[in-house]
Amino acid sequence: MDDAGVCAVRFGGAAGPLVSGDPVLERAVEELTGYFSGESAPFTVPLSVPGGSQFERSVWRALWAIPYAEMRTYGQIAAAVGEPDGARAVGVACNRNPLPIIVPCHRVVGADGKMVGFGGGIWRKKVLLELEAKVRIEREFGLF
Repeated sequence: MDDAGVCAVRFGGAAGPLVSGDPVLERAVEELTGYFSGESAPFTVPLSVPGGSQFERSVWRALWAIPYAEMRTYGQIAAAVGEPDGARAVGVACNRNPLPIIVPCHRVVGADGKMVGFGGGIWRKKVLLELEAKVRIEREFGLF
């Protein structure tokens, strides 16, 4: 976190102690907890992404636009950012995404629909996509 907002989300292990009383950090924890408990509300916590190339930042914006429980291919993201032959570069940009889950790089799959390439591990990508699919089905069919 910096003065402007949340600047990183990491998998596994703590980067340091949670700063008690910081309202932005508490909101980020609340929203992430809500996400993992099946609430599909959009993230509203302020974000701060000081790094990244122009291309990476355009990919991250495209990731941000992927609706909850939907997927796009690396090629579709490449085309969306004006680099139709840039699927591999999109994969690199996804791997460098400093805000996984909030900026949903887990929603990007291979051209054949297979789960490939995720900095948090393919097993985590599968868990995240299954969570979103379950919540979407429950809501669409009025199960909960």
